[in-house]
Amino acid sequence: MTDRLRCRFTEANNSFSRRRFLATSAAIAGGIGATSLTGLGAARAATLKTVRFSEAVHNLGYINLYVGMHAGIFKKNGLDMQVSAAGGDTQTFAAVLGGSADFAIGDATMAQISRENGGPGVVVGTVVQRAHYFGVSKTLQPITDPTGFKGLKIVTSPEPNTNYSVAKRLLEKAGLKVGVDATIVPVNPGTEIAAMLAGQADIAIAYQPSVAAAEAQGAKVVFDFSSYIGPFCNTGIMVLPSTIQKDPEMVQALVTSFEESSRKTYADPAFSKEVARKEFPDLPGDVVDKAIDAELKFLIPAQSVVTKQDQWKNLMDMQIYLGNAKGSIPFDQIIDNTFADKAVASLK
Repeated sequence: MTDRLRCRFTEANNSFSRRRFLATSAAIAGGIGATSLTGLGAARAATLKTVRFSEAVHNLGYINLYVGMHAGIFKKNGLDMQVSAAGGDTQTFAAVLGGSADFAIGDATMAQISRENGGPGVVVGTVVQRAHYFGVSKTLQPITDPTGFKGLKIVTSPEPNTNYSVAKRLLEKAGLKVGVDATIVPVNPGTEIAAMLAGQADIAIAYQPSVAAAEAQGAKVVFDFSSYIGPFCNTGIMVLPSTIQKDPEMVQALVTSFEESSRKTYADPAFSKEVARKEFPDLPGDVVDKAIDAELKFLIPAQSVVTKQDQWKNLMDMQIYLGNAKGSIPFDQIIDNTFADKAVASLK
């Protein structure tokens, strides 16, 4: 976390199911404070629109967000981004439902579940286009076949976070029964690597920059989820229809900013590394650089904010398989690409 992180919330209980999520999310949202993470200055220009923006956790999968912040792209488009970390996928969408955030980025399945249960939620863009998780271990050799997870203790964030979901589906598709053939050990999001290094598990399913930091301590990447799953809407921009109706100009400005930021992330890796070092000042610079190299190599940050059919299908296939979602809301009713398409057209 950056030095500017000022936590005002307690750890939410991550053990509840996705179905219980809709029943409790509004109450959770009321207890989640806004914890400012990233800003370009204390002074707020009078002409800027304040945007309360919730990210699931502070991590380099969201490097396009941080690049846009540090490059002044959001401010150029009239937005004063007040970014806070919610502590997980469930909590970040709960912040939108509860009215403490205008937008949230995290597992976009949350919007799907809300809609399936008669609630609101729309996805207006993609922030992470691949499963940005790596299997990291100090003791294992590279795993080339998912059956190689048999007999292992695997540490992830708790259900319903995405790294839990991708791990569970991988095991079950390989014919392995969770709790019998392999064990998933849930820990608080962001602490997966520490748990593995402490000997609580054989392998951690984690994301950058924690992965690069673990490699600096002698661990190795032994499995790559981004290649295994392929195109995947790992992280979407979620918003309420009422926000779109009330302030479509704000929504357009935000989505356009993400499109421009995503392009800059790939076009200027040196700047992306500079930004990443500022966002994670407690990590050695070479560790952060290696993390960004991996993010870009595996095409993890979205190259465009437009949500593609194959990305969404792979996400929904996984969630339907796991019983977390029914998949009953058609793509064109849960995904609103109109803002993203306009953003792409405006930047040609």
